[in-house]
Amino acid sequence: MDTVYFLVQQMMFFSIPLLIVALGGMFSERSGVVNIALEGIMVAGAFASILFLNRMQDRMSGQWLLVLAILIAAATGMVFSLLHAYAAINLKSDQTISGTALNMIAPALAIYLARSLNPSGLQQVQFSNTFRLVKVPLLGDIPILGRLLFQNAYITTYLGFIILAVSAFVLYKTRFGLRLRACGEHPHAADSVGINVYRIRYAGVMISGALAGLGGLVYVIPTSTNFNATVSGYGFLALAVLIFGQWKPRRILFAAFFFGLMKTIASAYSGLPVLANLGIPSDIYKMVPFIATLIVLMFSSKKSQAPRASGTPYDKGSR
Repeated sequence: MDTVYFLVQQMMFFSIPLLIVALGGMFSERSGVVNIALEGIMVAGAFASILFLNRMQDRMSGQWLLVLAILIAAATGMVFSLLHAYAAINLKSDQTISGTALNMIAPALAIYLARSLNPSGLQQVQFSNTFRLVKVPLLGDIPILGRLLFQNAYITTYLGFIILAVSAFVLYKTRFGLRLRACGEHPHAADSVGINVYRIRYAGVMISGALAGLGGLVYVIPTSTNFNATVSGYGFLALAVLIFGQWKPRRILFAAFFFGLMKTIASAYSGLPVLANLGIPSDIYKMVPFIATLIVLMFSSKKSQAPRASGTPYDKGSR
């Protein structure tokens, strides 16, 4: 049973950032803008928030410090995503190229700034991890469920589920969500009834940026005590989660759990006696998430139904 608890807790650490970032990508693509810059935005959000933790950890500690870091990560991701929004919406550039440019800029900029700000010239940004919850009061005492979800956890896990619920509500139960979906499916029809397509698409990309930046921090916090200008391809893995989840919140949740399980096998196999005793080289385990991505997309891509106008720049004058 201890192995099951370990597996579920580790899976949560890897699944929640995938869930958050994929939901961010959903908002962008539902508005009609493909955001493959999720990887770069995650790096930007993680760098800014971890640098904040590095500078403030001698003055503050605990959950309030983490809350401030969460706000900084989201704000940084939102600002960084504006570069993609301007290129894709105003300049009508190829969205794949502009997203790729941000993916290249972010880690290089993070390394440069880290080396410039670090007295020793190292690119790693260190922080003290004082954010783990040993046990949530009352909830941690619930049989089985308490040990699975409310012991040795982080508030970012619960934040992920809150974001999922809010995203589903906003997308399907609000006027903004209806307009967002309309701009991703039939932007000219949306424009004909007075919806500002450019404004809605900007909002979609900015929400995507905020969630991707937050996802960068959520990925680093439970798994490391330093940031090295990389999120290990998690932004690209989140795109696979988004496609496998068919741009729908509930399906994205299950896809995030599946890929989170694959990532757990790759990273924490040594803690699972069944896998550790097989004698398989560690490099093989590290390949598992990406092999799973190829296999899943191979069988699901033909059935994928992306928003019709996703990736197509909107020109008000064309019909």
